[in-house]
Parts: sequence; structure tokens; C-alpha cells
Amino acid sequence: MKKHLLAVALGIAALGVTPAFAANLAVPHLETVGQGEVTAQPDMAEFSVAVEETRTSAKEAKQAVDKAVTAFVERLVASGVDRSDIVSANISLHPQYHYPKDEKPELTGYRASRHITVTVHDLSKLNDYLDNALGDGINRINNIQLKLSNEAEYMAQARQAAIKDAQTKAESLAKGFGTQLDGVWRITYQVAQPRPVMMMKMAMDAGAPEIAATYQDTEMTIRDRVEVVFKLEE
Repeated sequence: MKKHLLAVALGIAALGVTPAFAANLAVPHLETVGQGEVTAQPDMAEFSVAVEETRTSAKEAKQAVDKAVTAFVERLVASGVDRSDIVSANISLHPQYHYPKDEKPELTGYRASRHITVTVHDLSKLNDYLDNALGDGINRINNIQLKLSNEAEYMAQARQAAIKDAQTKAESLAKGFGTQLDGVWRITYQVAQPRPVMMMKMAMDAGAPEIAATYQDTEMTIRDRVEVVFKLEE
């Protein structure tokens, strides 16, 4: 059974707010809100992992982290990931202290960390990449985002569905009140900002077969909305 997750939301639309954008129109008119949605299966992903190591010296901590990152990146490239799809952040280094009561803090070591973000164009390989990350010394999977490579195409479909919905509602309402539409007075539209499906919790058990299947069995719902003021025949 496919999991159905909401992937797109519109800021104001999500709150159900309909502005009185036709307040200054002095002719018979009708305000409608059209909504449309389409579903699609994600075909790509982006995941973020991190490695953190604590050592007695800053140099040792840095070397441990760099070693894990290098091994992971080399394995990804060897498995076919383009180097441009791998982004590794600069190292972060912080001293670690012990705070005895009523005494001066004691330096106990240094913690080094680096983050890596990987774009995956073949979703079937995502689980293998995650397994490799854990095997290469990466000790934290931050999140996994499922995405669509042809996102714009689905957004256009959802937009057209919203337009049709607004027209259908307006025609039905006008007919019910014994009148007809006489053109469009105003269209208000806010560009949607698609959001990827987040799968952070599932990443913790990335090795499980059912999780690998879930990556490719998830549906994204892409929604759009348009507000329209139609003039009515006098």
C-alpha cells in the first residue's frame, strides 16, 4: 500500500484565508477559489549525513573526520555518483571541557564534525548509499528528502486543475442564481513552493528492506491554488 504524503503547501492558502480582493469592484461579480492537485512518485532524493569524532588533540580529531569523509566520497564516486552531486562542508572544531564544581574548567579534548549532502538521481540506489555511509564511519544521518526531477511539469498540471476548478465553480454558481459569467475581472495567484517529502525518522533504520521499498513507494501530492473574480452579466 502506498504511503500518501503531502509535498506542497501554500503559505496563505494553507491557512484558508481568502482576501477581499474584489472590494472595489462596483459591478455584479463572483469570487471563487480554485484548487487543484496531482500525485506523483518521487524519482530522486537528497540526503545529508555527518561525522563527529572526539579526540584528545585537535589534529587527531580533524584527521579522524577527514578520513571518514574521504572514504565515503570515494565510495560514492566509485559507485557512479557524480562528484558535483556531493557537497562536503568545511570542518567544524570545538574544544570540550569538563566543569568540576568550584574549580576551573578542564580541557578534555576536541570534537570535530563535517556534513555531507548527496543528490541521488537513481532512487533505487539510495538505500545502498546510506548503508555505505554508515560503513564508512559516518555516524549520523540527518535527513532524507524525496523529490521530483520534473517538478515543474507537475506544478503546471496542478495549476491548470486549479484554474479549471475555479471556472467550474463560478459557472455552477452563476447558473444557480440565474445569471451568466461576463469575463474575468481579476486573478490573484501566489507561486507555490513545493516541499520535498522528509523521511528523517526512516533513515535511522535505513538498512531494513521495507524502508528501501518505501523510498520508491511514496506518493507526493502537489497542490496549487488560484483566486479569481468573475464579472456577472447585468
